[in-house]
Amino acid sequence: MTEPAPVVTADQVPDGAVLLDVREQDEWDAGHAPGAIHVPLGDLPSRVGELPGDAELQVLCRAGGRAARAATWLQENGYDAVVVDGGMGAWQDAGRPVVSEDGSEPRVI
Repeated sequence: MTEPAPVVTADQVPDGAVLLDVREQDEWDAGHAPGAIHVPLGDLPSRVGELPGDAELQVLCRAGGRAARAATWLQENGYDAVVVDGGMGAWQDAGRPVVSEDGSEPRVI
């Protein structure tokens, strides 16, 4: 049985880390971390080749459930991945930056 991926808090994510957001498009559009890579969880198997293989991926969703599934799958496929506990909600609550796609006030949905 596969071990679950490690978990870090939003304030433990180092500046410049590679962030992977696995939420759906509408969630991403409303608010996401600047510079994050967006690959919805359902697209991950077909788009995994777009991810850098030489960096630890900090995986985010809204609250943590999808990120945990994604990070575990990534680890099973040779990637170094950790779950950002509490997802984008915790990211925003920790005062980390959030932007929207259209320039409106970003929000986590």
